[in-house]
Amino acid sequence: MNIIFFGPNGSGKGTQGAILKDKYNIAHIESGAIFRDNIKGGTELGKQAKAYIDRGDLVPDEITIPMVLDRLKQDDCKGGWLLDGFPRNKIQAEKLDASLKEAGMKLNYVIEMILDRQIAKDRIMGRRLCENDNNHPNNIFIDAIKPDGDKCRVCGGALTTRADDQDESAIDKRHSIYYNTEDGTLASAYYFRDLTEKDDTIKYVTLEGKNDLKSVTDELISKL
Repeated sequence: MNIIFFGPNGSGKGTQGAILKDKYNIAHIESGAIFRDNIKGGTELGKQAKAYIDRGDLVPDEITIPMVLDRLKQDDCKGGWLLDGFPRNKIQAEKLDASLKEAGMKLNYVIEMILDRQIAKDRIMGRRLCENDNNHPNNIFIDAIKPDGDKCRVCGGALTTRADDQDESAIDKRHSIYYNTEDGTLASAYYFRDLTEKDDTIKYVTLEGKNDLKSVTDELISKL
């Protein structure tokens, strides 16, 4: 089972991806990790990418896509993979689609987590970190995991916020890229959505991200 997963920051996409990884024993591939691993490992593509990054330039698709394909060909992806965080625009979607076909790699599902932009922003800004365990879920804007005052709802530990979670301009910038249906991330998702009209072997799945975690998971599993 090979999947591309789309969703804005704050939608719970990472959590659902981790659930799919465990349930179906597939590799959860995050685009940022691909860059870090290639640069840290000193691969030829990593060296080329680092040169662009060091200059403050965007890494061109001619480097990014081969890195993605190389990662998807590794042994842990033989049983399936879930690609998270790429592509980010329609051109990348078109190039990735062509590259996957050229490599003989079949795409089975494209998943889009649908969530209102303001709700996504609130969820990010509402996240609270427990001093004892960052995996304890606490969010002041989600009733099911609302903390106990300023204490962790799980263990009673003190709560803090991440600085980037409170940076509204940074959140707005990331969301402006994601929600752009002309040349942003949603445009790449819609490229695959339109592709399913011609290729019925690919299934486009939408999820209501506003629902609670279990409901979203149940909906997702039922559609795969």
